[in-house]
Amino acid sequence: MQEVGEIMHLAGSGRVIIQLSKELVEGQILCDETGTRVAKINELIGPVNRPYASATPLTNNIKKYIGKNVFVSEPSPANKPKKFRRKK
Repeated sequence: MQEVGEIMHLAGSGRVIIQLSKELVEGQILCDETGTRVAKINELIGPVNRPYASATPLTNNIKKYIGKNVFVSEPSPANKPKKFRRKK
């Protein structure tokens, strides 16, 4: 797992704001140090050299993760090629 940032704030909209230390893409899943899925990135905001991400929490107890580091452990679903099936 690679450390990619720290959860900074829980916004009023219910999303979490994450300060990133590495460039990521929208749709990426972030985990804690144990591999538990914590958030999914919705959009990237802020300066290019140290961006922030707005993410949807994937756990009901997101407040315990504020101030903690997050990691990326799986490849981004946004980078996976889509499989198309032809109708018969």
